[in-house]
Amino acid sequence: MTPAGAEGVDAGWLPGALQMPSPNCDERPPDEVVRLVVIHAISLPPGEFGGPGIIDLFSNRLDPEAHPYFRELRGLRVSSHFLVRRDGTLIQFVPCSRRAWHAGVSNWMGRTNCNDFSIGIELEGCDEVAFEDAQYLALNRLLADLRRRYPIEALAGHSEIAPGRKTDPGPHFDWHRVDAGG
Repeated sequence: MTPAGAEGVDAGWLPGALQMPSPNCDERPPDEVVRLVVIHAISLPPGEFGGPGIIDLFSNRLDPEAHPYFRELRGLRVSSHFLVRRDGTLIQFVPCSRRAWHAGVSNWMGRTNCNDFSIGIELEGCDEVAFEDAQYLALNRLLADLRRRYPIEALAGHSEIAPGRKTDPGPHFDWHRVDAGG
């Protein structure tokens, strides 16, 4: 992991984030603008925090034999722009200028393929556990930085853009603690 330098800002790497480049990304459609931030929650194995599972998943290094749940993820190619660990550590996997594979089949305000025009932020967490103060602090700092760089129109939970398919960020995510901007 390396901190993003100032030279990386133009390429979509944000200063202060640890860089862990993921191969699971591609170019955004021509002339597409980032307008949406999608908030996710992830823990690997489910309900366990602090291990290498999330990084390994986004880096295509997850060993399907390391945990029974990982077998279900065999061959899955996903990523997110950012991960906020339980202690507030910010990791960036995909530059904001590129399309991360975080939203899947999705729809926001009548537009499909939310990956095309969104930035994905994963919070290390799950539906059963509250998020940490450090995560809200890091998330709000990140959102402020993203708003300075992109014409963000809205924040949405993964569950809002993929209803019936996804539940994250889950019932313990406190939207009132998020600076909605605007």
